[in-house]
Formats: sequence, structure tokens, C-alpha cells
Amino acid sequence: MSVSATFDQLLRGGRVICPASGIDGIRDVAIRNGKIAAVQPDILPTSAREVIDVTGKLVLPGLIDTHAHVYQYVTGRFGMNADMVGVQSGVTTLVDQGGPSCMTLPGFRHFVAEPAKSRVYAFLSAYLVGGLEGHYYPNLYSPDGVDIDATVKSATANLDLVRGIKAHAEIGGFARWGIRVIEMAAEIGRRADLPVYVHFGQLWGLPESGTNGEDVDTILARVIPLLREGDVLAHPFTRHPGGFVNREGEVHPVIQAALDRGLKVDVGHGSHFSYRLARKAIAAGIIPTTLGADIHGYNTHVPAPAGTPEQHEDDENHPFAGQAKFSLVQAMSSMMALGLTLEQVVPMVTSNPAKMLGRADEIGALKVGRDADVSVISEKAGRFVLADNEKNEVIAERLLQPAFCLRAGTRYEAVASILPQAVAA
Repeated sequence: MSVSATFDQLLRGGRVICPASGIDGIRDVAIRNGKIAAVQPDILPTSAREVIDVTGKLVLPGLIDTHAHVYQYVTGRFGMNADMVGVQSGVTTLVDQGGPSCMTLPGFRHFVAEPAKSRVYAFLSAYLVGGLEGHYYPNLYSPDGVDIDATVKSATANLDLVRGIKAHAEIGGFARWGIRVIEMAAEIGRRADLPVYVHFGQLWGLPESGTNGEDVDTILARVIPLLREGDVLAHPFTRHPGGFVNREGEVHPVIQAALDRGLKVDVGHGSHFSYRLARKAIAAGIIPTTLGADIHGYNTHVPAPAGTPEQHEDDENHPFAGQAKFSLVQAMSSMMALGLTLEQVVPMVTSNPAKMLGRADEIGALKVGRDADVSVISEKAGRFVLADNEKNEVIAERLLQPAFCLRAGTRYEAVASILPQAVAA
């Protein structure tokens, strides 16, 4: 080893895929002072203090999870430890979807984002109460629980952390208050000039009076005209009513029109992900833009905090019930098992979310001078069973599993307890 090594680390011999740079091939990645110093073939091993052999592995820009729940303790069973979902799962950047609000953002910054080893952003909740466990307390999410001025002020004063607005468009809310909450959220997004990320698929139970004349299959068509280019339609493959596939099993025709005018689609995998409905939507040409994992404590069995409801009052329709484990990398395997190529999936977790966040000049690419955020992924050939919470199964012939990641040059092994284990077919 050279005593005058040029680089601190050298990732040698892996398949580098960087959509933003147009790179897909065997390359070496050299790192100096926590920054990308070179990406090129055959960098001399003697030029680095540490050589890491990644032959046979994928070397990707640090993965970006566009749908995380990491306001730990504050959002009850939703809130996971940021680094468990992040660097310990091979993911370098997380976007908390709607955990903090204008009222609780300072706590999120101080107690979650700043201490985390992972890079953490937030889509600020349109609601004053933020994420919490709203399916237990839906009345908190009425129009009276939205303050447009306060939320715009909070978002625009914290643009280093806040990169969008989170809202919900689902039948439980529409049956109570109609479309007003979504109109308010869209106004927040316009005034703050930030994308609005809209949850579709039933979240809250219906009131005792039922749907009150609302039709779940009209929600998409009514909400989409309120949204702007760059806004995000989330959970296209949800098993709950109100997703991209209607009661007749057909993909809503408004979706393609929305994509044509610049709206985006985020998988928002979650425990409500359905392979059955994903097949229908993908067959209709709906290819997601980004791929969030939507990992939360209901899927990973975070115990109920003392004094909170022990179970959903209507357990049969619990919106988050599920046993099938998943992670962001597992969600990548899911997309490939559904027929998308690796080359289609990698931008969903690298360059595309970087654009969604307005941070394409900082993250989502392996470019010289950038922070050395790198995800190294093992790729196994074979036949592996992937299951959803409807007990649908698909067979993956290529299974991706995180090996480790570098966050600004610091190495973190993929050791999170939430990572699913491969099941051979």
C-alpha cells in the first residue's frame, strides 16, 4: 500500500449505475475527505488507503426513501428510528412523510434530523397535529385542524429541512368534510412553492352516518385538478378503496392525463401494497416515478405506548395491519418481480427523488465533489417468494439485498432488524 495514498477509500470492481451521470458499467469509485473524488475504470488500488472489493455487487448513488415515518415516539407506533430505516438498511436519505407539523417541526429538527447519521428531510403535514396516530382520532384532521398561514410560514422558514407538504385524499375524510382539506393543502403547496404528496386509499374508518353521498371512485378525478406539476400521487397500488384501480378493476383514466401534465407517482409501498393491483396498473402503463418504502411500526411491531389504544376498533379493516416484511431494497425487488427492469427501478430511488426534493445538485448521483453517499447492493439470482398482506405472491428471479452504505464516506453495515429475510421458492 502506498504511503502517499491519494484516496481514503476505493470501491473497486462493482457495477456502477448512476442515471444522473449516464453511467452503467464496471467502475471504481474513489473517495477523499467524505467526497466522491473519481468514478472511472481501473483506479490503481495502491492509490487508496482502504480498498473495498465490491465485485459482483451494484454500486448506486445513496438510496433515497421518499416515504419514511421517523418521528420516533411522537408519532406513536408509526415512528421508527431514523437510522434503522436509513443507513442500517442501506439507505442514505430519508423523507419523513407528514410526521412533523408547523407546531412540532422544531422538535423533529432537534431530536430526529440533526442527530441522525442518515440524511433526513420532511414533507410537512398539512394538519396542525402532524402524523400522530390519526386513524384513531380522525376528527383532528378536519378543516379546523389546518392553518394555511402557519404551515406556509413554517415550511418557507425551514426549506433546508422541509421539501414538501403531506395531505390525504381518502373516503373517511371525504365522508366527514368533503374536499375542503385537500383544497387547503393544495393552497399551502402553491403558496410555499413546494410539492404536495397526496395519500390515496382509505385511511380512516367511515363515520356512523356512512359515506354521506361520497363515492370513493370519484376522489382521484376531483383531487387531481387541484394539483400542480411536480405534485405526487401516492400509493397507486394500495389494497384499500380509493387507489388507482377502481371497484370494477379498471385503472382510472385520469391517471395518465395527470402524468401527461407533470404530476408524479410514488409507490409508497407500505403494508397496504398489493401485487394484484400493481399488476393491473403497470399493465396499463403506470410506471412510478419514485419508490418510497413506507415502513412503520405497525408492520415491524413497535409496541403500543402505554395509554394508547391497543388495537384498531375495526380490526378487520385496520389500514396498517400486516405481517409481510419489506424495506426500500425489498420494494425494489418487488418492482422487478412485477416486470420492471433494474434500469427502470434505480432512478426511482436515486435521481428521480433527488429531483422531487429539489436537491438534484446535491444528492442522487455519484459525481465528483458530492458527498460520498453510496449504497452497495448484493444481487442474488434464483427464485424467491415475495408476498403482500393480501397473501398474493410473486416470484423474484433476482433478489436485491443491502450490503452496506457510505454516508459522506462513513461506512454503515446493513444490519437493521427490520430487514426481511430471503425466502426461496
